[in-house]
Amino acid sequence: MPAWCRILTRGYKILQDFDYDLFVIGAGSGGVRACRVAASLGARVGVAEERYFGGTCVNVGCVPKKLFSYAAHYRDDLEDSAGFGWQIDNARFDWPTLMANKNKEIERLNGIYRQILNSNQVAVFESRAVLAGPNQVEVAGQHVSARHILLAVGGWPAIPEFPGNEHVITSNEVFSLPALPDSIVVLGGGYIAVEFASIFTRLGVDTTLIYRGDRLMRGFDHDVRSFITAELGRSMNLILGDNIAAINRKNNGLQVHCQSGQTLHCGLVLAATGRTPMTRNLGLESVNLQLTAAGAIKVDANFQTSSPGIYAVGDVIDRVTLTPVALAEGQLVANSLFGGPGRAMDYQNIPSAVFCHPNIGVVGLTEQEAESRGLAIDIYLAKVKQLKHTLSGRDEHSLLKLVVDRTTDRVLGLHMVGPDAGELVQGFAVAMNAGATKADFDRTIGIHPTLAEEFMTMRSKRKLHD
Repeated sequence: MPAWCRILTRGYKILQDFDYDLFVIGAGSGGVRACRVAASLGARVGVAEERYFGGTCVNVGCVPKKLFSYAAHYRDDLEDSAGFGWQIDNARFDWPTLMANKNKEIERLNGIYRQILNSNQVAVFESRAVLAGPNQVEVAGQHVSARHILLAVGGWPAIPEFPGNEHVITSNEVFSLPALPDSIVVLGGGYIAVEFASIFTRLGVDTTLIYRGDRLMRGFDHDVRSFITAELGRSMNLILGDNIAAINRKNNGLQVHCQSGQTLHCGLVLAATGRTPMTRNLGLESVNLQLTAAGAIKVDANFQTSSPGIYAVGDVIDRVTLTPVALAEGQLVANSLFGGPGRAMDYQNIPSAVFCHPNIGVVGLTEQEAESRGLAIDIYLAKVKQLKHTLSGRDEHSLLKLVVDRTTDRVLGLHMVGPDAGELVQGFAVAMNAGATKADFDRTIGIHPTLAEEFMTMRSKRKLHD
């Protein structure tokens, strides 16, 4: 046999010696997408999931949270309907009904994720898996080998350290509460905290939100932060510039001691103070993977870790922790490895929403981010009352904001606080990714009467820093 034939044969044998072309640890959104795409490109794929199919989003995140948010919105809708002539007597909320129906939907989605894997002939291990060395995974009491390994294990709620923190629950446990508490203290000021505080207060729970900062939603545009802080303060007890120092049980409830000296009594405490990448006890030491200071796995532009052949996507890396982003990252990895269409991940103009009450929807740069880049910008800002509330009588306003590059006229950022903000901002994200300018907005005919049309009618520039 010629030398070149022996080399090719030897190389083919090495590849065939692997049990899988791709082994994925974690069957959440990013992991399942990578499995499906890789399998469709001819790869032999295996996946391990120790907890639940669909990951955080399907089981204890986006989906059940949005269902709870819908439930909470009905309180406002029922109250608002009176101004339009509706008389609804004896309306009451039943938590067990919501929980039972939510569970049915989650089970349905779990089944869909399983079906995606099965229909693509992906080998599924319902077991914990850990790295056991280069190209090696330990799963279900055995070692399997893989040409490529993808870590898509996600994140986990963080619980702050203070005496009595064993009494708190996290966003994971919210979705399995047997009954609603009479009162709750929510700790945190990010999207998870404000969403659940909004939900609980509208479901009739006496709600207190404690945040150490002076405005909620750190990292968002300052106008958005000020506006949503004021709006949420209308519907709940909002304590800013404070934190929990300790918790103890008292009289079948909880006594919450704040750092300011204030003491609160409640039935439940929810800690919503962030999430951490699930890298502990994953076998990272066996391949010398590098982590960030926050414990996320370091990856390059192609999502490859510091160990050859091992990749990572989703909430376990230090990028953008959103489900659609994890889906895109998983698909890009699979395409890159197995010959699919290639493109780089673009993190610009990723839209996002916060399903508090009212909603927040954003895409692009904040005013502060644009200024930090040295850009000359114009700001357009409007605070309006939705037509609906002229009859409902609800004292609720909406905020709309555009950040525009003064040199190119491109819309760099779009921010909204108001009903269905996520639904509205999604469409504007398409326009911004297509390079829309303020002039494009101005010459677009708005749909009247709608809240969205306000983005087309902004004419007055706001003086910066006023």
